Amino acid sequence: MILFTCPKRLEAAVTARLKSQHIDYVLQAAGKNNLNVYFGRSECLEAIRLIATRPLNMLSPEEDFILGAMLGYDLCAQCQRYCSKKFKMEKKVS
Repeated sequence: MILFTCPKRLEAAVTARLKSQHIDYVLQAAGKNNLNVYFGRSECLEAIRLIATRPLNMLSPEEDFILGAMLGYDLCAQCQRYCSKKFKMEKKVS
């Protein structure tokens, strides 16, 4: 699976290209001017539809970890990122 962030003005061109290649995709707003385009296998995109239901900076540490792993990011780096986010979150609560 791939995550591509582009200006919203490119939406028509990007989606036309993906459709012409018969590649499944999911669109998600990324701020005022940008668009996140997830594309790849339909099984992965179905999970994205369930996980990325809000802006990426609003995901829980667990959702962020899963998304990073799905995108193929370095697993050890994802573990460090998860622990850091979780620690910060717990620190705010106490």
